[in-house]
Amino acid sequence: MFKACYLPFFKAIVSMLAILALHSFPASATTSEPVKVSVQLWSVKDALKADFDATITALADMGFQGLEFAGDFGPYKDNPRALKNKLASLDLVASSAHIGFDALTETNLMATLLFYKTLGVTTIFVPWDERAWDPKGVMSLTKQLTELNELAQKYEMQIGFHNHNREFEQFKNATYWDAIASNTPTNLPLQLDIGWVHYAGKEPLYFIKKYAGRTYATHLKVRTHENDGLSPIFGENNYPWRKIIQSLITDGGTKWLVVEQEEYPAGLTPLQSVAKSKANLDKILHNM
Repeated sequence: MFKACYLPFFKAIVSMLAILALHSFPASATTSEPVKVSVQLWSVKDALKADFDATITALADMGFQGLEFAGDFGPYKDNPRALKNKLASLDLVASSAHIGFDALTETNLMATLLFYKTLGVTTIFVPWDERAWDPKGVMSLTKQLTELNELAQKYEMQIGFHNHNREFEQFKNATYWDAIASNTPTNLPLQLDIGWVHYAGKEPLYFIKKYAGRTYATHLKVRTHENDGLSPIFGENNYPWRKIIQSLITDGGTKWLVVEQEEYPAGLTPLQSVAKSKANLDKILHNM
């Protein structure tokens, strides 16, 4: 028969086992969150201006789980909490955001971080800076990114960088992207834009693996060259998307696949183009 005097000892054993279980099996080792799908709102910028709420509702209806913001907040520009609530009502979250250095100056940095923190954004990407392909400016860019990211981490946020095509021009026997990646700490996120990597004639798998664990979010899109015959709709060409996405997840540490549409086939609106790209991505993910 169980004696009451043993109860404290029994509880202590249970508590110790629970603690050991937590240390032996961390959440990241026992549960793997499936990669989520977001959309860069620049893809539908004109529709957003015409009717913000209807546009984000249409994106939610397509099955997107997140929105990546690019400066347009519609009627919520001064009320990030209300926008976060609106997103929640549509089963959406703010996955990340693109913000220029002009919003990250000493004067307005704190206000910017507070706005995005309230919205639920923890990862911010600087999407463009001409120093990124300037041999005299790239080191000042990496220094500024590093300092901003260190400051953002104090607020449990991150600030990283997004590429276009010119970052893959040759620089010191490598590329400017290599210079940016190798001169910033490994905890600084790099948003690899697969469309621009392809456009530059480079191999995305190489960069995903070379800078492993740093591609928290990636842009999935097609950038066409004039008269190359490619469709700008994701999944309609012969790119090895399944292999790329698998590497993003296993090597890149990617949590968000971000659909971006910058080109639109004749006869399709931006929203219709995004819907086709999303449907093709769904098929790929379903068969992985």
